[in-house]
Amino acid sequence: MTEQILALARTLGPAGVTETEALEPLCRAARAELEGMLREGVTPEDCGEAFLLGAAWLALAGLAAGEDGGVESFRAGDVSIRHRSEMDARARCAALRLQARQVMARYLRDDGFVFRGVPG
Repeated sequence: MTEQILALARTLGPAGVTETEALEPLCRAARAELEGMLREGVTPEDCGEAFLLGAAWLALAGLAAGEDGGVESFRAGDVSIRHRSEMDARARCAALRLQARQVMARYLRDDGFVFRGVPG
Protein backbone atom coordinates (compact mmCIF):
# COMPACT_ATOMS: atom_id res chain seq x y z
CA MET A 1 0.00 0.00 0.00
CA THR A 2 2.89 2.38 0.71
CA GLU A 3 4.05 1.98 -2.88
CA GLN A 4 0.60 3.06 -4.12
CA ILE A 5 0.67 6.09 -1.81
CA LEU A 6 4.16 6.97 -3.06
CA ALA A 7 3.10 6.70 -6.71
CA LEU A 8 0.06 8.91 -6.08
CA ALA A 9 2.12 11.49 -4.15
CA ARG A 10 4.57 11.66 -7.05
CA THR A 11 1.68 12.18 -9.47
CA LEU A 12 -0.01 14.86 -7.36
CA GLY A 13 3.13 16.62 -6.17
CA PRO A 14 4.97 19.50 -7.77
CA ALA A 15 7.48 18.96 -10.55
CA GLY A 16 10.68 17.45 -9.23
CA VAL A 17 9.01 15.60 -6.36
CA THR A 18 9.84 12.32 -8.11
CA GLU A 19 13.51 12.88 -7.26
CA THR A 20 12.90 13.53 -3.59
CA GLU A 21 14.38 10.82 -1.38
CA ALA A 22 12.38 12.09 1.58
CA LEU A 23 9.05 11.26 -0.05
CA GLU A 24 9.14 7.51 0.65
CA PRO A 25 9.59 7.84 4.45
CA LEU A 26 7.00 10.64 4.43
CA CYS A 27 4.54 8.26 2.75
CA ARG A 28 5.20 5.59 5.39
CA ALA A 29 4.70 8.16 8.16
CA ALA A 30 1.53 9.50 6.52
CA ARG A 31 0.12 6.00 6.25
CA ALA A 32 0.82 5.33 9.94
CA GLU A 33 -0.65 8.70 10.96
CA LEU A 34 -3.81 8.12 8.97
CA GLU A 35 -4.19 4.55 10.25
CA GLY A 36 -3.99 5.94 13.78
CA MET A 37 -6.82 8.37 13.06
CA LEU A 38 -9.26 5.73 11.76
CA ARG A 39 -12.41 4.89 13.72
CA GLU A 40 -12.33 1.65 15.65
CA GLY A 41 -12.96 -1.30 13.38
CA VAL A 42 -12.18 0.60 10.16
CA THR A 43 -9.21 -0.58 8.12
CA PRO A 44 -7.37 1.27 5.36
CA GLU A 45 -8.87 -1.21 2.89
CA ASP A 46 -12.37 -0.18 4.00
CA CYS A 47 -11.57 3.39 2.91
CA GLY A 48 -10.58 2.40 -0.62
CA GLU A 49 -8.95 5.09 -2.74
CA ALA A 50 -9.78 7.77 -0.15
CA PHE A 51 -7.08 6.31 2.11
CA LEU A 52 -4.48 6.41 -0.65
CA LEU A 53 -5.38 9.98 -1.56
CA GLY A 54 -5.48 11.15 2.05
CA ALA A 55 -2.10 9.57 2.82
CA ALA A 56 -0.55 11.04 -0.35
CA TRP A 57 -1.75 14.52 0.63
CA LEU A 58 -0.38 14.06 4.16
CA ALA A 59 2.99 13.03 2.72
CA LEU A 60 3.02 16.07 0.44
CA ALA A 61 2.09 18.24 3.43
CA GLY A 62 5.15 16.87 5.22
CA LEU A 63 7.25 17.70 2.19
CA ALA A 64 5.83 21.24 2.09
CA ALA A 65 6.50 21.67 5.82
CA GLY A 66 10.18 21.00 5.20
CA GLU A 67 10.51 23.64 2.50
CA ASP A 68 12.36 26.80 3.21
CA GLY A 69 11.89 30.08 1.42
CA GLY A 70 13.78 28.83 -1.63
CA VAL A 71 13.85 30.31 -5.10
CA GLU A 72 10.44 30.21 -6.75
CA SER A 73 11.43 31.60 -10.13
CA PHE A 74 14.46 32.97 -11.92
CA ARG A 75 14.52 34.98 -15.15
CA ALA A 76 17.73 35.75 -17.07
CA GLY A 77 16.46 38.66 -19.20
CA ASP A 78 16.42 41.76 -16.96
CA VAL A 79 17.60 39.47 -14.13
CA SER A 80 14.80 38.71 -11.70
CA ILE A 81 14.87 36.25 -8.80
CA ARG A 82 11.76 35.58 -6.78
CA HIS A 83 11.85 33.85 -3.40
CA ARG A 84 9.07 31.81 -1.85
CA SER A 85 8.07 32.84 1.61
CA GLU A 86 7.97 30.34 4.45
CA MET A 87 4.36 31.43 4.95
CA ASP A 88 3.51 30.00 1.52
CA ALA A 89 4.97 26.64 2.53
CA ARG A 90 3.04 26.65 5.82
CA ALA A 91 -0.20 27.57 4.06
CA ARG A 92 0.36 24.82 1.48
CA CYS A 93 1.04 22.34 4.28
CA ALA A 94 -2.15 23.32 6.14
CA ALA A 95 -4.23 23.14 2.96
CA LEU A 96 -2.93 19.66 2.10
CA ARG A 97 -3.59 18.39 5.63
CA LEU A 98 -7.12 19.81 5.47
CA GLN A 99 -7.74 18.09 2.12
CA ALA A 100 -6.56 14.78 3.59
CA ARG A 101 -8.92 15.12 6.57
CA GLN A 102 -11.84 16.09 4.37
CA VAL A 103 -11.48 13.15 1.99
CA MET A 104 -11.16 10.79 4.96
CA ALA A 105 -13.76 12.45 7.23
CA ARG A 106 -16.30 9.61 7.17
CA TYR A 107 -13.66 7.08 8.24
CA LEU A 108 -11.94 9.07 11.00
CA ARG A 109 -12.54 9.02 14.73
CA ASP A 110 -14.48 11.86 16.26
CA ASP A 111 -11.88 14.41 17.31
CA GLY A 112 -13.76 15.11 20.52
CA PHE A 113 -15.14 18.59 19.90
CA VAL A 114 -18.53 19.16 21.48
CA PHE A 115 -20.28 22.53 21.61
CA ARG A 116 -22.13 22.78 24.90
CA GLY A 117 -23.54 26.26 24.55
CA VAL A 118 -22.55 29.69 25.74
CA PRO A 119 -22.54 30.30 29.53
CA GLY A 120 -24.82 33.00 30.87
